[in-house]
Amino acid sequence: MIEIKDLSFGYGKNNVLQNFSVCFKKGNLTSIIGTNGSGKSTLLKTIIGILSPNTGEVLIDGTELSSLKSQEIAKKVSYLAQGKNTPDMTAFQMVLHGRFPHLSYPRRYSQKDRNAAYSAMERMGILGYADKSMASLSGGMRQNVYIAMALAQDTDYILLDEPTTYLDISHQLHLMKTLQTLVGDGKGIITVMHDLPMAFNFSDNIVVVNGGKAVICSSPKEVYKNNIIKDIFGIELNYSQDEKNYYYGYNQR
Repeated sequence: MIEIKDLSFGYGKNNVLQNFSVCFKKGNLTSIIGTNGSGKSTLLKTIIGILSPNTGEVLIDGTELSSLKSQEIAKKVSYLAQGKNTPDMTAFQMVLHGRFPHLSYPRRYSQKDRNAAYSAMERMGILGYADKSMASLSGGMRQNVYIAMALAQDTDYILLDEPTTYLDISHQLHLMKTLQTLVGDGKGIITVMHDLPMAFNFSDNIVVVNGGKAVICSSPKEVYKNNIIKDIFGIELNYSQDEKNYYYGYNQR
């Protein structure tokens, strides 16, 4: 379990997160939603140790984050950020980078590492692009490579910041189904999402962030019944009569 306890973080006098408390369990896909600038990406960076909180604490499986070395964190938590540069390497070499935390001195990739990279690429349906340069791939295909790199890292927790960016709808659905499979394997998936129906249809839990705080963390059904979506986003999120799918409702005038 990843536990966030009374966490606060700010840039100068600007408080982004305030007394933020929430828990993320293994075997659950949790989507974090909120308006732009509400602190979603900042939260992920704090969990992974890129940013240090002003107050509060982050615990990973009961151990305080500050007591763990960067390599120890990388063995427990993988993180896919937004806005990544395009490196001068092949797709396979990029995915293989996910194995770096598991290497011992001298840092040489073993056949086990290569097999893990190939397996991750196969899972994302991109094995045929292994020898392609990253620069030659479309934005959506590069995104799949980065996600495969996170899978190859083989951590208990995977943090994804807007992972469906650049993906067409079929690849978005494939990704979300893959994440559900990983959850079934016991991993804890934490993802920042802007597509609310996608988040509600595939997640076990929804964390709504507003004003730097977690205003609710519950099942999609409970968050939907709370009516907080309209209050924060100013849009209608509807539920189908067969109670199987969430979708946007548009009021035409």
